[in-house]
Amino acid sequence: MRASTSRKARTVPCAVLLVSIAALCGPLAVAAGPQTTAADEAPFLAENDAAMSKMMNGMSARPSGDVDRDFVAMMVPHHQGAIDMAQAELRFGHNEALRRIAQEIVVEQQQEIVAMRRALGQPLPPAAPAPDQQRPASVPPVHSQPLSQPGMQMPMPNPMQKEP
Repeated sequence: MRASTSRKARTVPCAVLLVSIAALCGPLAVAAGPQTTAADEAPFLAENDAAMSKMMNGMSARPSGDVDRDFVAMMVPHHQGAIDMAQAELRFGHNEALRRIAQEIVVEQQQEIVAMRRALGQPLPPAAPAPDQQRPASVPPVHSQPLSQPGMQMPMPNPMQKEP
């Protein structure tokens, strides 16, 4: 007979992994390029912390007795957390390579959420503009062109267009 594990016991490895990644990325971020002041980074850190908290809370869904539904119930907040963190990078980040990766994360994770919900016959999330389409005044705009998929549009850099 298989021993059941508590929800908390299953989320601990995820939390340990996230802390480990943060610890490994810290030195890389220092060596990677220009540094911002703590005040400049505060909005990003606050938004990222809120995304992490929301994700961790969402992943602690109460078991339903249906493994497939429980899997989706935990994975959707996990994927949404990745989307929320990527959108914070899009709003506050300056490295164009990382911003492009963040854009890809948003699209891919949205597609995964849709695929999981479809597999269970659940309603799909409503189509809405991405919150990263509004940028703070301190961050220069990115010239973009929309994706061709309706409901999954997000800003995409146009390498052919020069900034003014």
